[in-house]
Amino acid sequence: MKTFEDLIQDVQEPGLCHRCGGCVTFCTAINYGALELSEEGVPQFADREKCIECGMCYSICPEIDEFQEETKKLIGWEPPMGRVLETSVARAKNPDIRDRATDGGAVTALLLHLFDRGHIDGAIVTRQTGPFQREPWMATTRQEILEAAGFFIDSSHGMDHFGKGYSTFSPSVSEFRSLMQKGLRRVAMVGTPCQIKAVRKIEAMSIVPSDSIRYCLGLFCSGNFIFDDEAKNKLAAAGKFKWEDVYKINIKDQFIVILNTGETKTIPLDQLDFMKRYACRYCPDYASEYADISFGGIGAQEGWTTVIARTPEGRAIYHDAQGKTLEIYDFKPRPDYPAQIQTKVRDASNRKKRYSEKMHDELVKSRAESSS
Repeated sequence: MKTFEDLIQDVQEPGLCHRCGGCVTFCTAINYGALELSEEGVPQFADREKCIECGMCYSICPEIDEFQEETKKLIGWEPPMGRVLETSVARAKNPDIRDRATDGGAVTALLLHLFDRGHIDGAIVTRQTGPFQREPWMATTRQEILEAAGFFIDSSHGMDHFGKGYSTFSPSVSEFRSLMQKGLRRVAMVGTPCQIKAVRKIEAMSIVPSDSIRYCLGLFCSGNFIFDDEAKNKLAAAGKFKWEDVYKINIKDQFIVILNTGETKTIPLDQLDFMKRYACRYCPDYASEYADISFGGIGAQEGWTTVIARTPEGRAIYHDAQGKTLEIYDFKPRPDYPAQIQTKVRDASNRKKRYSEKMHDELVKSRAESSS
């Protein structure tokens, strides 16, 4: 039976840890408390003596192949990028949500619909705490769900805050602890591909708190980025802008910077490897292949969200929200539009898989050379 110490050796030391928080979440949810997240979000021992060496933390990790087939079977995964029941484009009907949101506000609109209909008691989301800085949050009211919308720079924080390092990643899975403490039994989870996969593995293993997660809403992910001083300076130089002029950022098939003047600067993602989280270089999942519904900006027109329904449950709640909190793009003038979008998403998915495979091959080669 492999334990957390094996997880450190097999995943953390090679730099493969996504910091999704799955291993810590299980340990704290069942009140062992042997593990915790460091200030940098890295799993570590909180109390080595409390570890019963059950091995669950090792199996849960999305970088570990254990329970891979069971997880795929659970979600009905199909090649090349997971099951696709429907590809569509939507945005929030409420213009206030669209103004706050990054890509049309479809995720926020769907969460509000689920909450208003009584299908969920809360949602694991992230809220902004500073420029490029987000933290996991258990939203249990309508207002809290609204406050989590969007990913942008709030200029009220002031540019002096950029002396610190920031990240686009937030360990949302860690909010399972809050879920258990509040006794919530019907929760929607919004997360990145690695976070969603960790949740699905927990579900495939039939361990707590998977029975409380009603819906998994996944986000397209090219990778998460670290914004320290050096990275910010390089980014500004590449995009030819000044940080004090920035209003909003977005990540689609390019890194998009929107200035206070309304001008848009774009930077190809392949030029941003210097600021990508190391573990993200090894992740093969772009389109949140294990989610009930996947969301992203790629393929959709500005102000709209690409939506991929992957499970019957995901498709059902998506259709139930249509005409209520969600406005659906009119495909009648462009009947081939969904197929074009799906091709773009598949191309982005294939690029990420190829790059991940290349990075894994190089890592294996490097480790073999260092041990010889």
